[in-house]
Amino acid sequence: MISMAKTDTLRVAGRLDEAQKEIDACSNFAKVSAEYHLQLARLKDAQGIYEEAFDNYETAIELDPNHHVALFHMAHACDLRGDEQAAIDYYKQIRNTAPVFVNALLNMAVIYEDLCDYDKAESCVDMVLQCHPNHNKAQLFLKDIRSSTVMVYDEEREKIKSKHNQTLEIPISDFELSVRSRNCLKKMNIHTIGDLLRTTESELLSYKNFGETSLTEIKRILEQKSLSLGMSLHDKAMATQMSAVTAGASQEILEKSVEDLELSVRARRCLERLGTRTINELIVKTEAELLGCKNFGVTSLNEIKERLTTFGLTLRQLE
Repeated sequence: MISMAKTDTLRVAGRLDEAQKEIDACSNFAKVSAEYHLQLARLKDAQGIYEEAFDNYETAIELDPNHHVALFHMAHACDLRGDEQAAIDYYKQIRNTAPVFVNALLNMAVIYEDLCDYDKAESCVDMVLQCHPNHNKAQLFLKDIRSSTVMVYDEEREKIKSKHNQTLEIPISDFELSVRSRNCLKKMNIHTIGDLLRTTESELLSYKNFGETSLTEIKRILEQKSLSLGMSLHDKAMATQMSAVTAGASQEILEKSVEDLELSVRARRCLERLGTRTINELIVKTEAELLGCKNFGVTSLNEIKERLTTFGLTLRQLE
């Protein structure tokens, strides 16, 4: 058992080759000791050999069906594979044990919430708070779960977005413009509403024969659609601002996967929904953008901000 404890210590320290030699010396415990297979599984996880890790977690549980740590990591492995029901089943095996396995309950709550089964998610967190009333993460999580029960997916938002894109493609010829305005726009290669949004007032006025009357005419058309001249240039300026967020960070760090942040299951899934794969894609988002994602709450936001701090980075701030 001393060798297994040493294996665990070496693995945590990142000295995987030494950990492998140590566990190899315990091979006589194969198919006999649940702890041996647990340590071997965790080492294989650290080495990125996930199938072997999964097999050893299974063997550990077969040898000791009540091995809480093996059950916990097996549940987590199932969850990563997308087998949520299997993960829940393993978490359930350690849910009613003493002492309360806090991380198991919180992970199970994350899965239930992701399945929109908010009552069961809340029940898991309540169990944590019954034993640890001041558990800060559980308290925040409970608020997030309760807020999720009133969150509704905004289909109208998607429809509005699609309608906006269609609006940008509307040709200028569809509007009743004066001949003078129409000719000026044609000579300036402005053919759609989208083209107007990429043009400023000063650019229009600087063109020969284009005066205040034509400008007012065009601005009135755009206002009817809640648009304005130069809007797209403003968006471009915002993109420049976002790039400034990355200043000082090495390209190597920016290209790292968000997996390197070692986020909780809940936070990781929210980023997946947002299509956020790299740290660079993450830091150009604002807190509001993240909080707008389904089931993404203050707990996950604080977790991400804390992880980014370790790289000297922050989320984009609105001016």
